[in-house]
Amino acid sequence: MIEKEFVSNIVEQHLNGTTTFLVDVVIRPGNIIVVEIDSDEGVCIDDCIALSRDIESHLDRETEDFELEVGSAGVTSPFKIPRQYRKNVGNEVETLTKSGQKLSGILKSCDDNGFVVTVTKMVKPEGAKKKIAVEEDFSFDYDNVKYTKYLIRFK
Repeated sequence: MIEKEFVSNIVEQHLNGTTTFLVDVVIRPGNIIVVEIDSDEGVCIDDCIALSRDIESHLDRETEDFELEVGSAGVTSPFKIPRQYRKNVGNEVETLTKSGQKLSGILKSCDDNGFVVTVTKMVKPEGAKKKIAVEEDFSFDYDNVKYTKYLIRFK
């Protein structure tokens, strides 16, 4: 069986020095290899083709047959690694916590342990006639979140 670590090392070497980064490698039964990449500037088909050819050049079909898929992280796919959070700082995201709390807001910051989302709420102060916008920061550890993904809104 083809090892995940072996494929991950090939991908890391190929992407070294570029703005493209590895998100995930999955090896399914039957040696179906799925490689997911992302980039700070977007991933084009040529990036996927070049990486696919590089991976194939390191594997021997005579020894073990395999199927290879190389693709980019979809715009609506949940974030899997901290670098995807860093890429999206300043963008609107949707987060679902493991406790079931779902919120939408601006990804304010992140580090290796977690991230902060700023949520804008409309609140009516006591004695006021109109509601005003109030911002509140929510901090999360990566381990306490089911998913966070880029939020697309059409206005």
